[in-house]
Amino acid sequence: MKKFVIFVLSVFLCGLASAQGPNNANSQPGKHSGRKKVAVVLSGGGAKGMAHIGVLKVLERAGIPIDLVTGTSMGSIIGGLYAIGYNAEALDSMVRVQDWAYLISDKENLRTQSLNDRQKQYTYLYSTGMLLGKRDVNAGGIIKGKNLAELFQQLCTGYTDSLDFSRDLKIPFACVATNIVDNTEVDFHSGKLPQAMRASMAIPIAFSPVRIGNMVLVDGGMRNNYPADLAREMGADIIIGVTFQEEQKSPEDMNGTMSILGQIIDVNCLNKFEENIAMTDLHMKVDTKGYGTASFSHAAIDTLIRRGEEEAMRNWDRIMALKKQIGVSESFRPKIFHPLRPQVLTEKRRVTQYIFENMTPQAERFIRNKFRLHKRNTIDTDFIQQLTTTMRVDLFYQTASYRLEPDGDGVRVILSAGNRKSMQIHAGVRYDTEEYAALQFGLDIPFKTKYPVNTDITLRLGKRMKVRGELTIHPTSITRPMLSYSFHRNDVDVYLEGNRDYNILYNQFQAEFVPINNDWRHFNIQMGVRWDYLHYRNNLSTASSVPLILKNEHFYSYRARVNYNSEDDWYFPKRGARFKAEYSYLTDNFSKLDDKIGMSEVNAHWRKSFTMGSRFTLQPMFYGRMLFGTVVPLVFGNTIGGDWFGHYVEQQMPFAGIGNMEYVDHQFVAAQLQAQQRIGSNNYVLLRVVGAQQSDKLKNIFKHHTVIGGQLSYYYNTIFGPAGLSVGYSNRTKHPYFFLNLGYEF
Repeated sequence: MKKFVIFVLSVFLCGLASAQGPNNANSQPGKHSGRKKVAVVLSGGGAKGMAHIGVLKVLERAGIPIDLVTGTSMGSIIGGLYAIGYNAEALDSMVRVQDWAYLISDKENLRTQSLNDRQKQYTYLYSTGMLLGKRDVNAGGIIKGKNLAELFQQLCTGYTDSLDFSRDLKIPFACVATNIVDNTEVDFHSGKLPQAMRASMAIPIAFSPVRIGNMVLVDGGMRNNYPADLAREMGADIIIGVTFQEEQKSPEDMNGTMSILGQIIDVNCLNKFEENIAMTDLHMKVDTKGYGTASFSHAAIDTLIRRGEEEAMRNWDRIMALKKQIGVSESFRPKIFHPLRPQVLTEKRRVTQYIFENMTPQAERFIRNKFRLHKRNTIDTDFIQQLTTTMRVDLFYQTASYRLEPDGDGVRVILSAGNRKSMQIHAGVRYDTEEYAALQFGLDIPFKTKYPVNTDITLRLGKRMKVRGELTIHPTSITRPMLSYSFHRNDVDVYLEGNRDYNILYNQFQAEFVPINNDWRHFNIQMGVRWDYLHYRNNLSTASSVPLILKNEHFYSYRARVNYNSEDDWYFPKRGARFKAEYSYLTDNFSKLDDKIGMSEVNAHWRKSFTMGSRFTLQPMFYGRMLFGTVVPLVFGNTIGGDWFGHYVEQQMPFAGIGNMEYVDHQFVAAQLQAQQRIGSNNYVLLRVVGAQQSDKLKNIFKHHTVIGGQLSYYYNTIFGPAGLSVGYSNRTKHPYFFLNLGYEF
């Protein structure tokens, strides 16, 4: 599966974009002041298509007039944006600031959503929505292309209605898609530009096809990866073309499933290729060796743009000779060669009206209340994204789009929703040297009620098994009352000073009602009651042969939590802060514990990131947990060890240098300093040092010796989650430990 996903993304060979309403009526160009008409043809190539920008820079520098543009896949994206007014410099700036890992996924931008929704995004490897009993127009691909389509919609602001690409764009344009119903080429000369671009880059299997009428459209490279013939049909006298076609593979190169599948796609992309090259007046083949169709790192983009520029400069004399052939002088510069960049929705626009399409009155009311639209009379890109994300995340619409219509000195904002999802499915997988393999699945099911209501079901398989069901109601934009029930089968090894002491095997049944569950952008407050029932499945013997007799027991607790998180990344933050605090009162009869006063628990942690330069970050963290009361059940005692809070049991606190879970005294406080160094785009070296104090009584907490630990880690942040190795040591365990982690933590 991993190889397949990597291949599918790397076969990002022909583009990124969106389409509607194809029209094969070609434009009929005329002559341009006695000179010949010039077309630029841009082939598909995935990330390698970034080199197109470098070539366009040189053509602009040389003063070559560009009268029309055609493209396929990535070439359709670069070409389409160039046609509406993004010159080469604007394109260069635009592609460098994008988060491509996010764009070529279906992840939501959850910066303004609830902490629970954000945590899911950093827990599960794969998420997708499903429709039951309805036709899913977005089915048919691993990636639905939601984020790319939304980006194209933003970049094409002012050009999102149905248009004639020859008449209504600054430069006439056409792109190619493939209709897999009858394996025919579909040439877009009109329609909705974002949709045309999206259809042209819909790599089969990787991206969902675009459905228009009776057509099912995928990547145009399957029929015509270099559409010079389309440019000639549109009236081009001179054709300048850019390709990245690789050398033909030998039989020895095709020795595996992925290489054979890749060869099938490459062969299809050769359709009409030689004939189209033959009609090209200046063909530039950019050397992209060492880079693939999924090379979207910032370093790769920089190199590919530079290589495109270098290839064009090697052809400078041919370009200047062609300029004479076009019929213009060497000093000629087009009058409007650098078209103005179209108005992107970065500045706030005045809103005259919000209009909702294909949405229930309840959903419309929810959006209006959550964002207080009656008081919001301006809009920009960030706010639009918040609206569409909420439509998909909170209201479970499969798709959410927008368009802006001029209305006097402002705009009407029209929000359009697709079908409501029947469910959202999540899947996660991880491996570590302590627990080995683990799988987790999630299922979100919305109810069609007056107020948004959804059920969240979680199943975890591994050494620690969990089944959890959660029902959340959204009666207002802030409050989300929640009712949950869960079953945990815990199989936990407990260590003493680095040596395995005993194992606890028990079942935990838990029900919780949280009537107060208030969410803001980075902030969450919860207050509720909880019931726990613990069923122990073994009698324990410690390494020192001291038996531990555990009896089945139940508890009732009252809880209040505060959670704040403004960090920009869940695992490797460079800015922001994280704070969490909780108070609980534990009883076995709603008021007392073993006929004594109940156990009180106070726990908190705070972390802040301070970035020094662009790659180095210091992160101080303070945390602790204090237990008060005559009776403290063993299962709720303080434990430390590992990298994360609540990993093996909910009260677990991390501790650098201690790899496994160990019990500590009832009063525990710690301070940690982490240095985080980023190397390249996704490599991280982390150094942690921590010191802690513990005691059975708070007044004696600083009278005991300090527990000190340190840890050095290397991590690579992959699309499958963090993958890395840690080495640690502490004066409590007195020997080093090694820990390997692959995947998101859950």
